[in-house]
Amino acid sequence: MTTDSRIFLSKSLFIQGLRCHKALYLTKYHPELAAPPSEDDLARMEEGNRIGMLARGLFPGGIEVPYEGLSYDEQLARTDEAVRKGHTIYEGAFRYDNIFLKTDILTKADEGWEIYEVKGSAEVHEDHLDDLAIQYYVLTNAGIPISKAYLVHLNKEYIRHGDIEIERLFVCEDFTDVVREKKDYLREKVTEMREMLRGGIPATDIGKYCKEPYQCDFMNHCWQHIHGVPEGSVFELKRQGADPYDLYYRGIRRLTDIPLEILSEGQRIQVECARNKGSIIDAAQVKKFLSLIRYPLFFLDFETFITAIPPYDGTSPFQQIPFQYSLFIERSEGAPLEHYEFLAQPNTDPRRELIKKLLHEIPKDACGLAYNASFEIEVLNNCAGWFPEYRDAVAHITQNMVDLAAPFRSKHVYSWEMAGSYSQKVVLPALVPGFTYNGMEIANGGMAMNAYRRMCASDNEEEIERIRKALLEYCKLDTLGMVKILEKLRAYVKG
Repeated sequence: MTTDSRIFLSKSLFIQGLRCHKALYLTKYHPELAAPPSEDDLARMEEGNRIGMLARGLFPGGIEVPYEGLSYDEQLARTDEAVRKGHTIYEGAFRYDNIFLKTDILTKADEGWEIYEVKGSAEVHEDHLDDLAIQYYVLTNAGIPISKAYLVHLNKEYIRHGDIEIERLFVCEDFTDVVREKKDYLREKVTEMREMLRGGIPATDIGKYCKEPYQCDFMNHCWQHIHGVPEGSVFELKRQGADPYDLYYRGIRRLTDIPLEILSEGQRIQVECARNKGSIIDAAQVKKFLSLIRYPLFFLDFETFITAIPPYDGTSPFQQIPFQYSLFIERSEGAPLEHYEFLAQPNTDPRRELIKKLLHEIPKDACGLAYNASFEIEVLNNCAGWFPEYRDAVAHITQNMVDLAAPFRSKHVYSWEMAGSYSQKVVLPALVPGFTYNGMEIANGGMAMNAYRRMCASDNEEEIERIRKALLEYCKLDTLGMVKILEKLRAYVKG
């Protein structure tokens, strides 16, 4: 068989095939079954492009081989010319054995060419090594002498001061020896994939690889038999203990069919409540939790955004940066609720104004409630790090905070309607019928982050105002929801 008659593979197809043959097959022959990219997916792709462009600053002055507007052969020809001239190449195109791929950065060194594959993460994962390895495999077999192969990823310890320092923002790790050792393995995998693609659709069952390291585009298609399971599937099982995939492979699909004796205590509570559509309330533990709460009392919820490239002085990659909060204050038992809020203006550094306003509004020596309070504490501590003049005030607040999620995380309060989750998004409507996020334009933190990005990118005043109102409505409901949850917990003890 000649090279050109072999089934075509790209780098992305090959990486997909390493993860799941069925996903590769569907991508090649039934791409219409894939879910469209979500707003989160599009945001990650956009940020990945920004990171890739920024990383070129490590090797400035290179020649780009664009993908858009050029055929494969034209890209290959331009790359070949750049190689002959010894230029640094961005997005160089290479082909061997009808495997086509592009390298982020290829640069000439004394002992040969060096590959630099750029990743928008702070850690190295196995699929990153496979990505680098297939590049090494194709380029060396195509006659390019590769002396080094590097993964370029973000340095989470980098703190921005002034302009971005490219050499400190990125870490270049040498994995040449690792990818060399993978050559035979890759050859075998390419052969396996092409054999598979010559046949019918693989009978690959679902597995953890459907969600790890990211959710597969075909998950909705391949999990149809799970989504339709009445009364919930084993994949609703939460907490440590029995593994849902092990149960599924044993032929157990319904949550209510799981034998109780193989479950952990938390899982057993979940399954028992699902069977009888019931709930449990450990009044003694609820009373113990409520004893931690005193007046004056505040309820706090932050919304944040995360970027790989630190946007402001003092920030690091992937740091939570607050742009909004909602605050309810109850100064004494039975006192009227007071509401305060903050939402940053688009395209401004919101941090100092936010923390200054918040510290002014929170009463002295107040007890604070937040849902999954470790998040709010992290945001407050970040603010203290950015603005040391507020460090003592922030410390005084964080040491008086109580986590409202605690009774639900421990299942001291649990209802079958929570489906094993202790997220406020499911706890609130389960405990307080009528309080729901359904129908809201913004219904979770991820949507809030994306909405703030859209607000910053928009120059349409009507759109900005609509997003602003939706953000304020969502954050206020999150905080008011905490008020209602606390009222319900207190009612359990009184009742």
